[in-house]
Amino acid sequence: MKIAGLKQLNASLKEAASGGFSREASRWLEECGQDFLEIVQSELISTQTIDTEKLLSSFQKGSEDNLWMAQSGGLSLEVGTQLEYASFLNDGHWTLKGDDVRWVPGHFQGSRFIYDPASSTGMALKKKWIPGTGYWEHALLLYEKLFATSMEHKLRQWLKKM
Repeated sequence: MKIAGLKQLNASLKEAASGGFSREASRWLEECGQDFLEIVQSELISTQTIDTEKLLSSFQKGSEDNLWMAQSGGLSLEVGTQLEYASFLNDGHWTLKGDDVRWVPGHFQGSRFIYDPASSTGMALKKKWIPGTGYWEHALLLYEKLFATSMEHKLRQWLKKM
């Protein structure tokens, strides 16, 4: 009996066993991390969560505030941001702690408030709840759908190589 492609399958299995599969899986996992960060950035923009570029750029690999931890052998990748206020924007937050009122010195120029630490006038800020936008959870939901499709596609590619 002769089985066509047995030598090729055997060579592919040897390559996979010698770390070839692990290297390809690591590359794919890194691509997945990049894809997820792009989705988070899109969500930040579409939910109008950001007013500066600092938070948006923190969701890029290599950024000063980015969190990117990869382990090759265990195929683990952790991505995110190290900016503390990112969770406040996602989850919501109170403007003040306790029931305090905060006095801000300054004056109004039309409808715009101008901060002036030397001013004897100003405004009192009361505690207020600022709702979060949920950009992270929405990005996760979107990515979970893409991840399943990507994983299935990649497994088919790897199997075809064997």
